Amino acid sequence: MTSILTNVAAMSALQTLRSIGSNMEETQGRVSSGMRVGTASDNAAYWSIATTMRSDNMALSAVQDALGLGAAKVDTAYAGMESAIEVVKEIKAKLVAATEDGVDKAKIQEEIDQLQDQLVSISQAASFSGENWLQTDLTAASGSEMKSIVGSFVRDEAGNVSVKKVDYELSTSTVLFDTGGDTGILDQVRDISGPSATLNINVGGVTSPVTVKSFTTDDIIASGLGASTFDGSYANDGTDNYVKVADNTWVLAVDQSTVPDQEVVYTDSSAGLWAVDIPGGQAALAATAVEQSVDNLDITAITTAEQLGNLIQMVDDALTMMTSAAADLGSITMRIDLQGDFVKKLTESIDKGVGRLVDADMNEESTRLKALQTQQQLAIQSLSIANSASESILTLFR
Repeated sequence: MTSILTNVAAMSALQTLRSIGSNMEETQGRVSSGMRVGTASDNAAYWSIATTMRSDNMALSAVQDALGLGAAKVDTAYAGMESAIEVVKEIKAKLVAATEDGVDKAKIQEEIDQLQDQLVSISQAASFSGENWLQTDLTAASGSEMKSIVGSFVRDEAGNVSVKKVDYELSTSTVLFDTGGDTGILDQVRDISGPSATLNINVGGVTSPVTVKSFTTDDIIASGLGASTFDGSYANDGTDNYVKVADNTWVLAVDQSTVPDQEVVYTDSSAGLWAVDIPGGQAALAATAVEQSVDNLDITAITTAEQLGNLIQMVDDALTMMTSAAADLGSITMRIDLQGDFVKKLTESIDKGVGRLVDADMNEESTRLKALQTQQQLAIQSLSIANSASESILTLFR
């Protein structure tokens, strides 16, 4: 049936043309954007995954930047520690040279003074972005302070995210100088006086060899000594003998032949001690009380070969701790490099994965667009033919 009111062929051709136009619009959008899934309406699942992974990739990019900053901090600390190790090696060599008989210790000390100043300079200069890992206030930090470097961004299987960090502890074994006290590797004071000092002390007219075991006296207070003799240097309470080694500092003198291992320290608490004179006793004892640190050691204050040997051992112990700290910094540097490479590869892998989900195949889309253009031209011609079909009815009325 032919109708001039309802042109079914034209309606069908128009519907086809509209469908082709819609497909062309979609294809042109993919060609222009390069994406097969550009909005949630294209494919909600793929769009959601791609959006989440792009967000994670931005976080990983921030991790890469943080790794670069962390690497700079570690490299600065390592460079400072490495330089400090070389300086401490020089100090150790100077001390060994000082063991030679007849050497001018004052001249050697002048060189050591310069090396000590260099250690301070290195420690102060080893700072990056306001952080110095070679010196800090360990006292305020209760003995240790944790430094962290952002290492990675992780999303687990449950969708929970977290930032993993690489930690490095600033402690008495890794910090060169404690700015709030003296617990660093180089400013930690150590006793190099040796195990004891033996003196001949006159006790009741009889000279006996005695051994003084310790010189640390701040926290032990004498009580109830009931002294019977006192002259400012020696005291006896009727049972034990005590020697004054400093102001308000008294040490129990032990007879080597009876109790060689006893170690007791007393501090005078205005107990009114009495004693007899001991010529040279106090000075001889005070000379053995030697406490030094690497940053302020003074070989001119050394009186015995044993003390010099203990001083060399002290510097070598500090060198061992510095070497261990440098090794820790080196291992962190290696880990940061490895993590940086991994984050870079991970970012590229995520980009590839997202691309497989949402990127358009340009070869396929361009071919499809060409075909749609051809279909559009044919649909237009079909619509034109369908519209002209009703005109043929006029011939029936001629």
